[in-house]
Amino acid sequence: MDVADLTPAQARARFRAGERVPTAGWCGGWTQANLIAVPEELAYDLLLFAHRNARACPLLDVGEPGAVSTRLFPGDLRTDLPGYRIYRDGLAVADAGDVVAEWRADLVPFLLGCSFTFERALLAAGVPIRHLEQGVNVPMYRTDVPCEPSGPLSGPLVVSMRPVPEALVATAVEVSGRYPMVHGAPVHAGDPAELGIADLGRPDFGDPVEVRAGEVPLFWACGVTPQAAVMASGVEFAIGHLPGHMAIIDARDEDYRAT
Repeated sequence: MDVADLTPAQARARFRAGERVPTAGWCGGWTQANLIAVPEELAYDLLLFAHRNARACPLLDVGEPGAVSTRLFPGDLRTDLPGYRIYRDGLAVADAGDVVAEWRADLVPFLLGCSFTFERALLAAGVPIRHLEQGVNVPMYRTDVPCEPSGPLSGPLVVSMRPVPEALVATAVEVSGRYPMVHGAPVHAGDPAELGIADLGRPDFGDPVEVRAGEVPLFWACGVTPQAAVMASGVEFAIGHLPGHMAIIDARDEDYRAT
């Protein structure tokens, strides 16, 4: 079966069984989400951080302390994503296929919107998605744009990048702008240096993609931003998804389309 035709439950079962792959293009029409789980003592600060930086951290769901599922993710958050990243004292110490042994009773899981949600709409409008064409993970970059801090949490905005033919830039902006709860329109178009990005060929997360003549790099706020804040703030312990390896939730993309 084509991965685009899978249901969220079928995809989660494949990840639980050990499949490790970026999820762009999976479960067509179903929403994907970023995961970040932090100790309960930091949960309010993260909630406020998400509120203050809603473009990068659009909040879709929050679990109870220690919960391994949420209202929108009825699977197991410890096993049903295709990849995880574990942080200790602000350092990424391990990538893992599951985090059963690491999950703690005080962890509060947050699910944040993902730009994969509007990629089908972009494709339907004729906008190419280069990382899908090349079969790689979407490129993501730390910027020098600071997020608004909350308590001990601070850090840079992270963006994802998709190169778009110049004639389709306005279309890409308009189509993605219909999905404000999952990052919405790009935060920047054109020169990456204006965001403090020195080299598009060296993303901080994900894989580089080809930018062709006549194309404009478009940058969307990215839900990896909280993981950058975890690192910048030296958070004692946290678990996130491996960038590009998302939680596929029981909600439809159109649920997040503005009317």
